[in-house]
Amino acid sequence: MRKKKLIVMICFLVIVAVLIGVSVVTPGKVADPDNYACAAYATVFALLPPVVAIALALITKEVYSSLFTGIIVGALLYSNGNLELMMNTMFFNESGGMVFKLANSWNIGILIFLVMLGMLVALMNKAGGSAAYGSWAAGKLRSGTSAQLATGFLGCLIFIDDYFNCFTVGTVMRPVTDKHKVSREKLAYLIDATAAPVCIIAPISSWAASVISYYPTDGTMTGMQAFLRAIPMNLYAILSIVMVFWLCIRKKGDFGPMAAAQRRAEEQGLQNLMERGEQPSSKGRVLDLVIPIAALIVFSIFSMLYYGGYWNGEGLSLFDAFGATDAGTALAMASLLSLIVAFLLFVPRRLLSFREFFQGIVSGIQTMVPACVILTLAWTISGVCRDLLATGDYVAGVVAASNMPVMLIPAIMFGVSAMLSFATGTSWGTFGILIPIIVSVCETAAPELTVTALSAILAGSVFGDHCSPISDTTIMSSTGAGCAHIDHVSTQLPYSLTVASVCVAGYLVAGVSAGLGFGTSLLI
Repeated sequence: MRKKKLIVMICFLVIVAVLIGVSVVTPGKVADPDNYACAAYATVFALLPPVVAIALALITKEVYSSLFTGIIVGALLYSNGNLELMMNTMFFNESGGMVFKLANSWNIGILIFLVMLGMLVALMNKAGGSAAYGSWAAGKLRSGTSAQLATGFLGCLIFIDDYFNCFTVGTVMRPVTDKHKVSREKLAYLIDATAAPVCIIAPISSWAASVISYYPTDGTMTGMQAFLRAIPMNLYAILSIVMVFWLCIRKKGDFGPMAAAQRRAEEQGLQNLMERGEQPSSKGRVLDLVIPIAALIVFSIFSMLYYGGYWNGEGLSLFDAFGATDAGTALAMASLLSLIVAFLLFVPRRLLSFREFFQGIVSGIQTMVPACVILTLAWTISGVCRDLLATGDYVAGVVAASNMPVMLIPAIMFGVSAMLSFATGTSWGTFGILIPIIVSVCETAAPELTVTALSAILAGSVFGDHCSPISDTTIMSSTGAGCAHIDHVSTQLPYSLTVASVCVAGYLVAGVSAGLGFGTSLLI
């Protein structure tokens, strides 16, 4: 009965989208350089695709069909109900089509990195490195609390890039948390809450470079100065990290769906390699996990510097090189070099035969197929919303025309950026839309709120990116933890909302106390 109701609901939503696309016959704004008039472009209807996708994902717990339905709705709106144009939009549009998203060099690099990392993890498991590390770490970390704290500390240490953070922390800590019956949902939360929140307050990271690139060059501060001053008031990032360690320290401190997941893990245990029918080598040692991971870290850093032009003779600083790098290509190159290290480490020592090594590669590819599919769908719906329907432009226009009270600017900007990044699944896109607008507004109407409002945008963007089902960071955190994606979303959402609620109160106070000076306002 429930399945029938679900099918009826999905069909109803699709029909509504068709009717909207067909019935709105008044030409809208120009949606692309070919002067195609999309009636829903930069209107309230542009919010419909992410709303449909996210609502279906949370209701049905099934992310593939939910994302695909959202893409269909967006394509119908863009094509004004023309089914032929809808199909072309879904697959072949240069801005939002699935084929072109897969052909994007950044996306290809991330997918290659994802697949190769799956290979590396499978090989380390097969060689016995993960099992040996788990046994060793279980002796050093004698409780679930210490295992969770170690996960949090490791997540804070890897601050250069959030993608790299998600996979490295998950690979290293999963054997340990499994032994101490820490649920995969809790591991995914610990990874996710120390990925983007840490990167957004680290001056040397790909996120810092992104923020600085969006800051207007004609402002009263440089982008770097603004970013550094915004760090102390980035309440969501700071309080998310605080909450991670608070939950790790408190016994029985979990609540909501996470508490149920923890009880299930403690009562039923977690599936290990043996239960999945995989027989790891008995000769594996701790170094068989440590060396490939260390190689991945070193190669990633040097690859990012190389592709950022650090050694091209132009005298770029480390920060400039990290900011200019092509992270997707750099991580793909680093993972390839790490696979070579794994081959030289495992095969000559006969931990794995030549045939077993390549069987492990096939197994690793298979484990990453679901994540690759979800990422592709998430990129597509994000492109449809951002580039074809201008969802962000609509929200930004509403904000610019709202004539909001000056003291409410930080709290409102936190809410707007949270909603926009949650709906589009991207914090970087939210930076690009809102930062130039709010800087110009604040420098004219309320200069004392410029840094606070910038902090609120960064904090809200991280919140939306942190808990959105269509965010690539959320997808990669669940993949790194080996957790079902929608289970990760539903269990961490109450935690994210708790921190966000405190942030709203904080930004209301910051807006009221702004006249006392930034330092005093921050202290209050």
